[in-house]
Amino acid sequence: MFKVLLTLFRGSVAAAEQEVVDRSALLILDQQIRDAGGALDRARRALGVAIAQDEAEGKRLDSTLARLADLEERASAALAAGRDDLATEAAEAIALMEADRDAIRQARATFAAEAAQLKTAVANATHRLADLERGRRIAQAAEAVRRLKAGCGTPGSVANTALADAEATLKRLRERQSEDAAAEAALESLDPAKSSGAVASRLEAAGFGRRTRPTAADVLERLRRRAEAAPAT
Repeated sequence: MFKVLLTLFRGSVAAAEQEVVDRSALLILDQQIRDAGGALDRARRALGVAIAQDEAEGKRLDSTLARLADLEERASAALAAGRDDLATEAAEAIALMEADRDAIRQARATFAAEAAQLKTAVANATHRLADLERGRRIAQAAEAVRRLKAGCGTPGSVANTALADAEATLKRLRERQSEDAAAEAALESLDPAKSSGAVASRLEAAGFGRRTRPTAADVLERLRRRAEAAPAT
């Protein structure tokens, strides 16, 4: 019995841990993406520094080659003039410079191979990070929709209550607007001045009684009389 209870407890703990992980999956994913982005930024900066240093080594190599050519020319001139002492001193300097030249070339060759691998790794990491960020946005939207559906389907939930309250408010607003419009129409119908005025307008439009407003026929007749009365030019 004790083993059963222990197993049940361990299972409950594991289920609770998994539930926490599931509920916090987006938060965990966001932090993991931030960590990956930070590591990628550091890798980019490191690669940029390494490339800058390699370019500096390239300039140093060019300077060494130029000095070597100049020193060899001077050493040859010293040999031709019989100054073996100066030529020997120049040869020793040339040997050291050639060793430095070879070391620079070897280092640049090694870096070129490593830099190519680093650039490929950074490019792949950049692509993967972009995919992760797109996936996070999709997962975030899907999680929001899932929570909304779960909230609407759960009686007494916050989302369901908020939606119900909003619907009830809209219903009350529409009912009040309808009541106000009906009341206004009723008041207008009870107003003797407005009621009689409306009846008079309808009678005038039907041709009964004197006209209080000019019609198109009146305007046309006035224009004809004015044209007939005007002197001919």
